[in-house]
Amino acid sequence: MNGRGRNHQQLEARLGYRFADPDLLDRALTHSSAISPGKRVERSYQRLEFLGDRVLGLIVADLLYRKRPKSNEGDLNRSFVTLVRKESCAAIARDLNLGEEMYLGESEARTGGMENEAILADIAEAVIGAVYCDGGLGRAYEMVERLLGDQVDQAINLRPDAKTTLQEWAQGRGLDPPTYVEVERRGPQHAPEFTIAVKLENFEPIDANGPSKRIAEHKAAERFLVREGVWEDIV
Repeated sequence: MNGRGRNHQQLEARLGYRFADPDLLDRALTHSSAISPGKRVERSYQRLEFLGDRVLGLIVADLLYRKRPKSNEGDLNRSFVTLVRKESCAAIARDLNLGEEMYLGESEARTGGMENEAILADIAEAVIGAVYCDGGLGRAYEMVERLLGDQVDQAINLRPDAKTTLQEWAQGRGLDPPTYVEVERRGPQHAPEFTIAVKLENFEPIDANGPSKRIAEHKAAERFLVREGVWEDIV
C-alpha cells in the first residue's frame, strides 16, 4: 500500500476538524485490502466503522428529536432511516472526496473501490468514529450536523409512505388494516389504467387511478388521508 502517513490537512479542512492523533484518521481511511491479514483488525477502518455507525445513529436521532418536537416515533424513524442509510453516508464521503484519500489494495483499486458505494459509506462512518475517538461526542456532533446540512431538513419534510401511514392510522384506532380492491381496468394491455378503491371499516371507500395497481393504491391511500384530515394536501 502506498501513501500511508501522508498529510491530510486538506481533508481536515473539509472536515472542519484537526486531529490530535493523525493515526486515527489514517486508520479510518485504510481499507482491509491494503493491510496484511494479520494486521487488518488493528490497522483497517473496520473497528472505527463499527463505532462510527453507532455514533452517527445517536447524533441523527438526537438531531431529529430536537428538530421535530411534535413527531411520533414512526415519523422520526422514517427520517432516521433516510439519513443513516448507505446512500446518505456515501454522499457524505463524496462531498468530502474521501475516495481520493483512502488507502486501497491494488486489486480493490483496479476494480473501482474508490467509487464503490458500500466502501464509501463505510469509510464515512469510520471517519466519524475517528473524530469521536479523537475529539469526543461534541466535536463529532458538530461535524455530522454540518455535513448532513440540508439533508436533515429534507428528511424531516419528506412525505411518509401513504399506505403505511394509513395502516398505522387505522391500527391506532383499533381498526382492521385497510383493503385495496380493483374497481376497473381500462386501456390496452401495454398501457393499462387501473382504478383502485381503499376500504376501511366505518369509512366511505375512496378510489384513485394509476398506470399500475401499486400507484393507484398509493394515490387512493393519499386521498383517504387528505379527506380524513390526516394530511393537509397531496404532494
